[in-house]
Amino acid sequence: MDKATSGWINGFVGVLIFSGSLPATRVAVMDFSPVFLTVTRATLAGLLGLALLMVFREKRPSRDDLVSLVVVALGVVVGFPLLTALALEHVTSAHSIVFIGLLPLATAIFAVLRGGERPRPAFWLFSCLGSALVAGFAISQGLSASPVGDLLMLAAVIVCGLGYAEGAKLSRRLGGWQVICWALVLSLPVMLGLSIVTFPPTLHDVSAAAWTGLAYVSLFSMLIGFIFWYRGLAQGGIAAVGQLQLLQPFFGLALAAGLLHEKVSPAMVVVTLGVVLCVAGAKRFAG
Repeated sequence: MDKATSGWINGFVGVLIFSGSLPATRVAVMDFSPVFLTVTRATLAGLLGLALLMVFREKRPSRDDLVSLVVVALGVVVGFPLLTALALEHVTSAHSIVFIGLLPLATAIFAVLRGGERPRPAFWLFSCLGSALVAGFAISQGLSASPVGDLLMLAAVIVCGLGYAEGAKLSRRLGGWQVICWALVLSLPVMLGLSIVTFPPTLHDVSAAAWTGLAYVSLFSMLIGFIFWYRGLAQGGIAAVGQLQLLQPFFGLALAAGLLHEKVSPAMVVVTLGVVLCVAGAKRFAG
């Protein structure tokens, strides 16, 4: 298997795992505060990441890598989880998932700014078309319904795109799973302290579904998904493989409908299918 194909396969597995993040977060914030959920998922994943680094006796990153690791931590360990958790207090996971269609464009932009990649002009046409479909859908639904939720999701997409591109660039030197583990460990002291401070006064009213959501975002969304995702981005190219995120709304909407019984409108399905079609064109002209 060539490197590019391996990158697309790893990226696809990562997208499948990430597709469950927003529905799981939506369930968890029904019983946990967004801040507690964010810091606790990072704490649990950080402890697992620390164990992995110790078991495999990984070499510590250099000082030059620390700035990049901080950017990764702020983007995907703290920024995206917190902003999406706050957004899901105002909007449904089905509505918020559509915003994930903007992630490929954000990732591609930061791939140019931080990763030094130069996709062809036709690539930007397909990437922008997919993003325009998503933005148009959000506007058609009436941003006045929850401007706070939509703005939080937009901010989450921006910081996540930066974290993806920075982590993928660093993965070329440190390795995919090592990058997310070191970013989690770097965040661990602060996240652990905040977990203790924000710990709920009682856990009696926390449902099994909320615990399941917390477990999923801690183990899969915060750690396992990134192992595949960063490896895929590093192998197949940040901008190119990043377009696989256009598939994430499709999987996420299916989960939101099947597990949370949220209403998925025909417009959501049409937009999602339209964005999925853009991935083929973007992939073809990525390099």
